[in-house]
Amino acid sequence: MSVPEIKTALPGPKAAAIIARDKRRVSPSYTRDYPFVMAKGQGAVVEDVDGNVFLDCAAGIAVTGTGHSHPAVVDAIVGQVHKYLHMSGTDFYYEPQVELAETIAAMVPIPGEVRSFFGNSGAEANEAAIKMARYHTKRVNIIAFLGSFHGRTLGALALTSSRAVQRTGFGPMMPGVFHAPYANCYRCPVGLKPDTCQAECLNFVEDQILVHLVSPDEVAAVMVEPIQGEGGYVVPAKQFHERLRALTKQHGILLIADEVQSGMGRTGRMFACEHFGLEPDIISIAKGIASGLPLSITAARADVMDWKPGAHASTFGGNPVSCVAAMATIKVLKDGLIKNAEVVGAHLMNRLNALKAKYPLIGDVRGHGLMIGAELVRDRVTKERATTERDQIVQEMFKRGVLILGAGRNALRFAPPLVLSTDQADAVVDIFEQALKVVTRKS
Repeated sequence: MSVPEIKTALPGPKAAAIIARDKRRVSPSYTRDYPFVMAKGQGAVVEDVDGNVFLDCAAGIAVTGTGHSHPAVVDAIVGQVHKYLHMSGTDFYYEPQVELAETIAAMVPIPGEVRSFFGNSGAEANEAAIKMARYHTKRVNIIAFLGSFHGRTLGALALTSSRAVQRTGFGPMMPGVFHAPYANCYRCPVGLKPDTCQAECLNFVEDQILVHLVSPDEVAAVMVEPIQGEGGYVVPAKQFHERLRALTKQHGILLIADEVQSGMGRTGRMFACEHFGLEPDIISIAKGIASGLPLSITAARADVMDWKPGAHASTFGGNPVSCVAAMATIKVLKDGLIKNAEVVGAHLMNRLNALKAKYPLIGDVRGHGLMIGAELVRDRVTKERATTERDQIVQEMFKRGVLILGAGRNALRFAPPLVLSTDQADAVVDIFEQALKVVTRKS
């Protein structure tokens, strides 16, 4: 089924009962934007416990890139489950982990020999990257960017700056972290125009951070999202990454590309770095790598990953079931889903830009592949953020059968499974327009 079908009030009775149980026993720190309770899914379509059918435009927060329960991935998982479930790769050897490391080495846009460290989540991948950079360079400081999201563990959290609530109550943060403006051309942090952009926002790194706050020879790494995720699906100008790479090389600073959300085919390339010709020293990978099983990879130049046995490890990282799921995922992506993300993403972008021409509430549409953000504003001249309107649109789309999430303070993120068809994309846009009409009338 490609068109949503809502059969009950939302939440339905079964969903309401499960939500009530959840409220009593599950951590209140989780953010649930609306009362969807998953029962099953296939491709880009999901069904709740009351039989309501939705189009999934969130993909488990950009995780289920191959769609829900892709047959090839399920077959790989089942085959491995019948052999063995676990044998920690930090203490023993098994071929699925080696095979995946070999595959990653041939995939990532890192020049030369590559090694991989395996973890369970994006935060773990970034923690490993931070530790590796410090260990290799014998330097302690890290530069990150405002609007960034790198994870919620204390090291990754120190680099995260997308929302204050994520940091509130957990201080003091890990020392030695400095934040610079990200290249958001729609809201240029230095007040310039996109058509003449020379990545002047990086002057803050060169003229402020590296002059007044920390010496370049004490900076271990810069961590950057090639396309910013939680910060609003922000796509920087190519020269931002070109200039940043040149700056890091000049000072012997490692460049870490956080591809947790933007990687694994989501942008119509295996990695978002490829849109910019960016060759980092370290890449962090998670989310879409194993189609929903917990797995992360920190891939790095072999000479950078020079830590000694015992320096870093993970009991469950590189679990064999997750590794075979990743191998199946990569094959499915290469066999057509990356191309589908490019083609359907272009169609979706065109449809959204057509809506932008009709509705002043849409200030900007940006992205690559099926990583697209629509930023909502109350006034296109002042660019006043339409925060409450964005949240209302999320709710209105849910009522009509589309699962979608916000990004940043006032953007919608269109991040469906990469199996999304053009017909399904059209259905998403049609429901988005219905929500726009409702919210516009209320404004």
